[in-house]
Amino acid sequence: MALIDNIIARAKSNKQRIVLPESLEERTITAADQALRDGLADIILIGNREEILAKAASLGLQHIGEATIIDPATHDKTEEYVQLLYQLRQKKGLTLEAAKELVYNNPLYYGCLIIKSGDADGQISGALSTTGDTLRPALQIIKCAPGITCVSGAMLLITKTPQYGEEGVLVMGDIAVTPMPDAAQLAQIAVCTAQTAKSVAGFAEPRVAMLSFSTKGSAKHEVVDKVVEATALAKELDPTLKIDGELQADAALVPSVGCKKAPGSEIAGKANVLVAPNLEVGNIGYKLVQRLGNADAIGPILQGIARPVNDLSRGCSVDDIYKMIAITACQAMDAK
Repeated sequence: MALIDNIIARAKSNKQRIVLPESLEERTITAADQALRDGLADIILIGNREEILAKAASLGLQHIGEATIIDPATHDKTEEYVQLLYQLRQKKGLTLEAAKELVYNNPLYYGCLIIKSGDADGQISGALSTTGDTLRPALQIIKCAPGITCVSGAMLLITKTPQYGEEGVLVMGDIAVTPMPDAAQLAQIAVCTAQTAKSVAGFAEPRVAMLSFSTKGSAKHEVVDKVVEATALAKELDPTLKIDGELQADAALVPSVGCKKAPGSEIAGKANVLVAPNLEVGNIGYKLVQRLGNADAIGPILQGIARPVNDLSRGCSVDDIYKMIAITACQAMDAK
């Protein structure tokens, strides 16, 4: 799979510091061992060093000793992180005692504080934790990127149809987080998904199609109006962005249809980034492509956070985690 090979090669070329807070989870520690073996990233594990090394030994892992292992109970920066969390959240009602409890006992919070302090570049969790557990500390501590107020999720779709997208590769959002984005949020999702297409998929020129059931006024409805407004707002957010909408999916992807339905559009028939009008459409759409089209779907890749924090499925494999380490590393390079 050329795209994944390219992502892995980019990650290796500029190693980033990636936190894996679920350090005793078997798939996670195995993926960490493989990442260290291959020079994919500098891995930071959170937990008791003896317990982590014993777990690695029980699994026959040979490279975990090369990781940076941080034990909140003994690390010299733990109290500094307690104060940082307290300062960030005291106006929201967090007490110093509650901050201490989170820092000492919740590795997902600890990892985000490491990132906030500039001591790490990204974090991955979710093999044991829910999406909410992964996102909560990220939004409370690292917060959204400048100009962004909503988090979204992108999916890499590697299809068997090289005539579409970028040699068969497309990036689609939002497929994971924001159920009913308004026009401003949809514009942000478009900008963020284009950025993911650059930083992760390696697209030199993202071409964004804002999807709808209408193409250039062929149907009238308030949900179409939202897509039109979002397209204009996205251009304001990023004047360099190549984007058009509203476009039906066939008009976005098929040159002959694009020419007929949206003559003069620089995106119609050439899109490599697809932005769904809401989460329902995005999630259903990518799964149809994945299952009926036998495409590989990689993600979700969380976007909109100031530093990359990614969420795994609790059913993930070691290979899924390994790939997400590479993806998070590529995001981290771009976020600096």
